[in-house]
Amino acid sequence: MMRKIAACISAAAMAALLLTGCGSNLKNTVHSIDDLKGKTIGVQLGTTGDTLAGDIEDATVEKYNKAADGVQALKQGKIDAVIVDLETAKSFTEVNQDIQILDEEFADEEYAIAVKLGNTALQTKLNEALDALTQDGTLQRIKDNYEGDKKGQYPYVVRQDLSRSKGKIVMATNAEFPPYEERQGGEIVGFDVDMMNAVCDYLNYELLIEDMAFDSVIPAVQSGKADVGVAGLSVTPDREKNVLFTNNYAVTHQVVIVRK
Repeated sequence: MMRKIAACISAAAMAALLLTGCGSNLKNTVHSIDDLKGKTIGVQLGTTGDTLAGDIEDATVEKYNKAADGVQALKQGKIDAVIVDLETAKSFTEVNQDIQILDEEFADEEYAIAVKLGNTALQTKLNEALDALTQDGTLQRIKDNYEGDKKGQYPYVVRQDLSRSKGKIVMATNAEFPPYEERQGGEIVGFDVDMMNAVCDYLNYELLIEDMAFDSVIPAVQSGKADVGVAGLSVTPDREKNVLFTNNYAVTHQVVIVRK
């Protein structure tokens, strides 16, 4: 739902862009979801795609720290497909003419904010903010800024007139998941960053962002190193054993990227 100004290219996208053409002479062997059986599939470590790929019959799953590394391996012919979030897949196919997204969606998922087990007070505040931002159209404008025909038209501007009297909210994320979070010019930007800035503006908190490996995000929330985990985190039964989740702020799909 991801997740950017059209003139800017993320580090992850640029890395993929530099490889354009590497896979142009390699035959694609995956034309449908059923074709994934017995294939070698790339995923980002710890993601929903990582979990779901393990259920594919006779498949070999290659796990990467960055989604861009999986795309690179696909283009080089080392793997047959990559499973990733729809908007992230779009960010790669936009700058790589030799890969494409299968028409079939692989799975549905909902993204939510993770908070520490037992911290229902923060969960309630975040839900209040998300509801208000949904009702006044702020979340929709943020979404429109990162996808569709209105991309780049609604950049979120952090309010400068607030006292931030409530203190700070530390957000654990993994800035390797465009358009939700990525690095541009040394700054972490994206849909999730704008959403959390809007939440913090509503609640009068200052937002601090800690970038880390994706599979460290939930442990950071569990340990109290971070107040929230926001990294395109889908709500799953296994994760609900370790953290609380807010109401969802985005609904998206897992899709499959293959060579053309």
